[in-house]
Amino acid sequence: MPMNEEPKWYILHTYSGYEAMVKDSLEKLIENNNLGDYIVDLKIPMEQVVEEKNGKLKVVERKLLPCYVFIKMIYTNQIWYYVTSTRGVTGFCGPQGRPIPMKPEEIRKMRLEEAVVEDIFEVGDSVSIEDGPLKGFFGTIKELNQSAQKAKISTTMFGRTTDVEVEYIQIKKLDGEVPEATEEE
Repeated sequence: MPMNEEPKWYILHTYSGYEAMVKDSLEKLIENNNLGDYIVDLKIPMEQVVEEKNGKLKVVERKLLPCYVFIKMIYTNQIWYYVTSTRGVTGFCGPQGRPIPMKPEEIRKMRLEEAVVEDIFEVGDSVSIEDGPLKGFFGTIKELNQSAQKAKISTTMFGRTTDVEVEYIQIKKLDGEVPEATEEE
């Protein structure tokens, strides 16, 4: 591995519906060709969406950007060849199929890197949900999972108290009590 190079995030374009197959194929490629020093991480960004099915609300995961796989790697011509030769990959996003590294703000926005939040929350804290499908909701922390960086929050949805699980980075601690939920008419 070139010691002076730091792995960077790049965007791969794939055929529709091939994202998981491309990720699996690249993981096998890394293992079979001992490329772990060059290709560090692969991600298919997912988002949680609240859907109503048969009158019940359910949180489901969907691909945030269909047809794209994010790859953290050290760029070399050989690695470019391996990756672009993978079945289902149409190429890198960039001019003439040559990759351009993502900017730090793009990486943060896509949540490709884990942001570790300090132990600032406690059971019973009032919080507001600042990001995700439940943005704008308020609640009270019922449980904390420090290793997964997730909290179980009791919130009011459609007039009912519901427990939801959110990541620490999606919530903000409030001073005082939880405001009354205002449902949009």
